[in-house]
Amino acid sequence: MSKERDKIIAQIKEQKKNPNLRLKLKERTEYFTNLLFYTLFDTDTEVAKNIDILEKTFEELVDLACWDTEKPCHKLWQSYLETLPNILEKLNLDAQAFIESDPAANSIEEIYMAYPGFYAIAIYRLSHELLKFGLPLIPRLMTEYSHRLTGADINPGAQIGDAFFIDHATGIVIGETVIIKNNVKIYQGVTLGGLYVARKLRNVKRHPTVENNVTIYANATILGGATVIGENSTVGGNAWVTSSVPENSIISNTAEIKIKKVI
Repeated sequence: MSKERDKIIAQIKEQKKNPNLRLKLKERTEYFTNLLFYTLFDTDTEVAKNIDILEKTFEELVDLACWDTEKPCHKLWQSYLETLPNILEKLNLDAQAFIESDPAANSIEEIYMAYPGFYAIAIYRLSHELLKFGLPLIPRLMTEYSHRLTGADINPGAQIGDAFFIDHATGIVIGETVIIKNNVKIYQGVTLGGLYVARKLRNVKRHPTVENNVTIYANATILGGATVIGENSTVGGNAWVTSSVPENSIISNTAEIKIKKVI
């Protein structure tokens, strides 16, 4: 029995070929993400104290994720810290967009604490700024943590403007090269994706652009890097869009209604 056990252990070790696959990084990134959210929003959290904890946690993440010793990863924290006030300002604009867009919202506090769409946007904005510093794995883990909690899959590479509103969140997919301008509203099940997947498109804009003041209703699918939804447009539920539409457009998927014959 011992020989068989030793053989199995040896086989597992032989297949564990990735020296940088430390799952502790995933767990600590989730802890770091929660710390960030509390630091920015929780009334009872002491900001100065949490900033110190965040810095130590960030250094731990860097040790786990910065595999290139030539890159000055340890210098990133101060630069990232300086972005937090601006991120919070943007998130407060997002929260205001929620309270103005959803008649079911009873208070601004409800937006911050109970709306998965707001949480998804918050973690996206926090991860997006970190991505700019050339440490891609941690931002990706942050948004995947949010994805698991909210059902909204927002790649940290997407570019999203001010006053963004996501209703219900579940099933939303926003790809890496998506560009969303200001005052955009999207509903559950919306996909902003690519027309097809190929590794050669790695550095190509393969996801759509959504201009200012656009509303995209549930389960609409908009695909392609050259696809632009013109400003002030409305995309109806279940619409399938693979080419650009001008500003002030209404795109609809109208179902045919037939009346049954009563026998």
